[in-house]
Amino acid sequence: MATRTDAPTRREQILKEAARLFAERGFHGVGVDEIGAAVGISGPGLYRHFAGKDAMLAELLVGISESLLTGAKRRLSEADAAGVAPEAVLDSLIEGHIDFALDDRPLITLHDRELDRLRDADRKLVRQLQRQYVELWVGVVRRLYPDLAEPAARSAVHSVFGLLNSTPHLTRPGSLPDRAGTAELLHRMARGAFAAAAAGA
Repeated sequence: MATRTDAPTRREQILKEAARLFAERGFHGVGVDEIGAAVGISGPGLYRHFAGKDAMLAELLVGISESLLTGAKRRLSEADAAGVAPEAVLDSLIEGHIDFALDDRPLITLHDRELDRLRDADRKLVRQLQRQYVELWVGVVRRLYPDLAEPAARSAVHSVFGLLNSTPHLTRPGSLPDRAGTAELLHRMARGAFAAAAAGA
């Protein structure tokens, strides 16, 4: 979502505003009329794009999991084609997740609060995509740190995700440097976490 450079479609505008409102006030605290007003259309007009709020929530949460996995696969494919070192591959994965963590903070909040509201099939799909994303990271981490056992690598990946996904809680004015500085700080901390896990292997 955040990686698009062309003008967002009306559907994407609706999803962006729905994510913001759901994150701020909770799924049940927001009506379709409010989402419509945020994008300049009537509440009933939303039904030309989505069946309802449940459909918006599903598309948001499934969509970001698909986007993260697709982006990570692309980064790995490009890295393999270029023959870059495992360290640079891990750096690329970290950079991609940091972009998400800084640019799509409402989706992190939404996932934490509202995942259980999805239909079983959608929730299972999100979990499946997330497992694939984790295992992709585990493979890269173990290429860089071959002495790190698979369970420890998986725990380290989950811990780094927790660190990077903490950005919605870091919103107090003046609590962070600018975006570039924040991204650099998060990157150093993520690499430090993996190095610490490997040092203890």
